[in-house]
Amino acid sequence: MPGPLHGLKILDFTTLLPGPFATLNLADLGAEVLRIGSPSRPDLNAQTPPFLPGSGLAANLAYLGRNKRSITLNLKHPAGVEIIHRLLADYDILIEQFRPGVMQRLGLGYQALAEVEPSLIYCSLSGYGQNGPLRDRAGHDINYLALSGLMAHSGGKEQGPKLTGTQIADLASGSYGTVIAVLAAVVHRQRTGEGQYLDVAMTDGMVPFNAVASMDFLVEGVEPQREGYFLNGGSLYDFYRTADHEYLSFGGLEPKFFAAFCRAIGREDLIPGTVSPPNLEEVKPQVRRIIASKTRAQWQEVFREADACLEPVVSLGEALNSPLGQARGWLVEVRGQGGEKIRQPANPLKFSRTPPEYGPAGVPAGTHNQEVLRELGYSPEELTQLEKDGLFR
Repeated sequence: MPGPLHGLKILDFTTLLPGPFATLNLADLGAEVLRIGSPSRPDLNAQTPPFLPGSGLAANLAYLGRNKRSITLNLKHPAGVEIIHRLLADYDILIEQFRPGVMQRLGLGYQALAEVEPSLIYCSLSGYGQNGPLRDRAGHDINYLALSGLMAHSGGKEQGPKLTGTQIADLASGSYGTVIAVLAAVVHRQRTGEGQYLDVAMTDGMVPFNAVASMDFLVEGVEPQREGYFLNGGSLYDFYRTADHEYLSFGGLEPKFFAAFCRAIGREDLIPGTVSPPNLEEVKPQVRRIIASKTRAQWQEVFREADACLEPVVSLGEALNSPLGQARGWLVEVRGQGGEKIRQPANPLKFSRTPPEYGPAGVPAGTHNQEVLRELGYSPEELTQLEKDGLFR
């Protein structure tokens, strides 16, 4: 059965991680995605190791390009713009990730295209948005986190802000914000026939992630501090190092989970209290010393039957090969260009009737140039001439 987004056709002008990850999710769910790449601009996803054995294809590109076709166009060539206009007769969603103004200068801005295709859904994904004082400024994930206020109350009092193991703003705000905005616009278009312009900014999307901490500030004017409240280290809700230099995570906020934790570590005397005791500066070092007295495996055995919201911090390999990962289908095998099987992260969404579909792995930029242009009605002679004229380089 076709995926739930079967029938949506998307032109993808995105690069790096946020946009390609968004269109990957849409493609997994059945949307037809055509990636428009530059023949001259370097693609970091295609150049970053590791490379798949035997093919030389970057694993990042094979993953982020899954289920997508790819063409390259020199958009400064007059025929490049003409081809985009021809494609828009069939593809009615466009997602781009250039700096503000770039698509307008190419003649491919929303206003120009919407005059021809009023039902077009056009999404611009950027770091700081299409207006405002930073609209033209370069940025990356770390900058968006910094300017959203989030990092001022993340990390430790002494250590300051700390990077995480993933790009939170890129993925949680940029990628999923794009997916939500596009699908909401599709629902609106289904009701009204109207397309619209979507301005998704990664910094905008991180501000609501201050969800709990922001209430003290908005209501009482109190700035959240590192290790200053119960969810950011200002309680026993935290990570704890074990005797073998591994870590445990404890999240027992509710009284029954906190009590189970206290019993398991032999500190029943703490049970009348809460996960945020008034003498936290005295109690927390004591708990740290207790946890440091046993290995991670020993504590897992202790907590095996305890309902305490305590789990080990595991490596990526342990996670992917765990019983949970296997039961939930965290990995999928897809087909490479040569027919080889490639393991990749699966789409996390579960559907009873229209599950994600896994077509081929991503391919090098421009793989489908001839195929797509033939579908648009270009003759072999025209394609030969366009290639000579530099359309594809």
